[in-house]
Amino acid sequence: MTTLPADPFEPGGIALFGKRLRGGEITAEAATRAYLARIAVLDDRLGAYQYVAAEQAVAAARALDGLLAAGTDLGPLMGVPVAIKDLFAVDGMPTTAGSNIDVGDLIGAEGRFVKALKRAGCVILGKTKTVEFALGTTGISKPRGTPWNPWDAATQRIPGGSSSGPGVATAAGLCAFAIGTDTGGSVRLPAHFCGTFGLKTTAGLWPTDGVFPLARDLDSIGPLTRSAADAAIVFAVLTGQPTPTASPVRGLRLGKPVHYFYDNLDSNVAACMTAALTMLEEAGADIVPIEVPEAPEREKYFPAALPADLISVLGRERFLAGRERMDPVVAARGGMGLEAKAAEVLQVKWWRQQLCAAAEARSEGLDGWITPTAAIASVPVADFTDPAEAMRLTLAITQDTQPGNLLGLCATTTPIQMLGSALPVGLQLLCPANHEARALAIALAIEDLVGPPPRPDLSGFLE
Repeated sequence: MTTLPADPFEPGGIALFGKRLRGGEITAEAATRAYLARIAVLDDRLGAYQYVAAEQAVAAARALDGLLAAGTDLGPLMGVPVAIKDLFAVDGMPTTAGSNIDVGDLIGAEGRFVKALKRAGCVILGKTKTVEFALGTTGISKPRGTPWNPWDAATQRIPGGSSSGPGVATAAGLCAFAIGTDTGGSVRLPAHFCGTFGLKTTAGLWPTDGVFPLARDLDSIGPLTRSAADAAIVFAVLTGQPTPTASPVRGLRLGKPVHYFYDNLDSNVAACMTAALTMLEEAGADIVPIEVPEAPEREKYFPAALPADLISVLGRERFLAGRERMDPVVAARGGMGLEAKAAEVLQVKWWRQQLCAAAEARSEGLDGWITPTAAIASVPVADFTDPAEAMRLTLAITQDTQPGNLLGLCATTTPIQMLGSALPVGLQLLCPANHEARALAIALAIEDLVGPPPRPDLSGFLE
């Protein structure tokens, strides 16, 4: 059996790595080489990476070690090796947006967010796979391949999308953390299915120049991390805000939607959520039943808006010329945008603004809403060969994440599978727009309460 190098961020995450780095116990170059070695051993099977920038990463890490030795400390993310979803332009690396169609002109040069990562001292290991044009929630994508969920070496299960590569890379220890994007659940769903923490930020919190634009009014950038504690550090560094600390559980008022979000849960998800809610109540949180009648409106908005958004980005001519080379599901969804009527699309976008206002009013007096992240745990990729079953599963996957985007909320997802499931399950916390610090404070409290999640057994990928 092949030997797998140790994950330099396990245990302890970003905070402990920082102490070891500054104490001379490890270097940025050593951590970077450890991840490159893990990628070399595992990624032929897992397929998380689209492009590995080995020489570039080692050179950056060595330069950061030199800066630190010379007395220049860039802060908590200095020397931390990260992976970037292949929607982002990064100098010296190709960008495919998960497609075989050239869309580099739509993405442009490296944007402000990636530059901020570099200024913070992050080492970019490479680009991780995405569903084509970020239009897909299962993680299945034919043009560039579907990453393998690391929780089952025998059966290929969905990793969640569209940030499929970031989810797999983070879960399997192929980076310290990864950067994804979320338009309808694309950070939270890979985190849910792969057993990591995910932060969905408010659209507009971080600039999206240099990122393929699926839906400019919904797109947001978010990290997938091994813990809420790591996410809190990433958030603080990249916003310039203080690092969130755990909120006291006693006295929290968390809304539990009575309808929709808890409909048709599979037994594993239901068991984990019941256990988590019981733990929160026993610790002193007040779980308040609430109505969110706006949530089902996502079933009207996304089928109408996203296809039109994609066509508006690609343009009719480029879409038609490249249609046969696209993923068939993405091509079919995008094709719906060819017939979209401007008045109807503008109407649903106007209606969305009214829904956002209503959701904000429903959050008054609450610290957040608590729901499952998805109604099901990861299922085999093969289950999506039947169109009717694929549609049923897709609706269950997006049931609880899309309302958050529709209603303009920020969100976290915390792994809770240790409360009753062999496969990963996520607990979602939804908070009003621009309340990421509050969401992270509550997520830190939940993480302290339920404990750290298990890591996937990777031995089956080494045989």
